[in-house]
Amino acid sequence: MAYSIKHLFHINASKEQVFKAISTIDGLANWWTSQTTGNAGQGGVIQFRFVGEGPDMKVTEVNPNDKVSWECVASQHGWVGHKFHFLLDENEGKTRVRFSHDGWSEQDDFYAICSMSWGRYMESLRQLCQTGKGEAFGSEGYRK
Repeated sequence: MAYSIKHLFHINASKEQVFKAISTIDGLANWWTSQTTGNAGQGGVIQFRFVGEGPDMKVTEVNPNDKVSWECVASQHGWVGHKFHFLLDENEGKTRVRFSHDGWSEQDDFYAICSMSWGRYMESLRQLCQTGKGEAFGSEGYRK
């Protein structure tokens, strides 16, 4: 059986603004980790680093203002083959975000830690889109 981490939340910003934050190197570096490099275009690979290590994600789907999907192609933490999806739609004047991290074989302690961390980074994404300042790992606003 495979498990997924899922988050659903709203951002008081346009789909275009949220899409830019999840589909560009600059956007990603401002809410997930400041050490983000690579090619965020379809077929490209993005490197996310947290103190020198972190996952490499292949961009498997980009549907402007609607969807971004990745597949992990390198990871020190067992994420290789995991899939990540950001789905956007409008709901009551806000952008609704459905995020999923799929591919977990068990709901162990690492699953729980990652679920908590993703929640934190989804809030950072919301803050970036609503205030212009996220709390990416390694940024000034990051709380340890």
